[in-house]
Amino acid sequence: MKNETLNVLLTRRSVREFKSEQISDDELVTVLEAGTYAPTARGMQTPVIIAVQNPDERGAVSALNAKIQGNSGDPYYGAPTIILVLAADDRFAELNGAAVTTNMLNAAHSIGLGSCWIHRPGEMFRTDEGKAMLKKWGLDETLVGVASIALGYADCEAPAPKPRKADYYRIIK
Repeated sequence: MKNETLNVLLTRRSVREFKSEQISDDELVTVLEAGTYAPTARGMQTPVIIAVQNPDERGAVSALNAKIQGNSGDPYYGAPTIILVLAADDRFAELNGAAVTTNMLNAAHSIGLGSCWIHRPGEMFRTDEGKAMLKKWGLDETLVGVASIALGYADCEAPAPKPRKADYYRIIK
């Protein structure tokens, strides 16, 4: 059984080469709005989604992520937009944030954008520097970082999918 949604789910791949051209406001809003429709525990909608396009702020986010990673490169692969997903510090933060992130990754692919899930926001926003960023942006410093996304126009072919494990799922009847 194939349909448009399944095609998006089966063909989305992480992109690690981006054009410098910024995505359109309509494309950005489409991706962000898709994130707001992700399921969250008890429907509480606790995640907070931040899109960073300002070059100075983008550079600061990238530098902090690289510092946590222990290098000086750009962990966001030159993508012109970085999306940060944070959440209220509760037992559902990671699950809620992961659902939001996944929705946005799939939405990006569905409209022709490249994206890549980038780790380390948890560590980033536990630092004094990360908390200062949140404060500067008018956000609660108690939010926890869950995930981030490099987002833009791909400057490469989509990688081939890795073969799926034979025992990835089981059906118990």
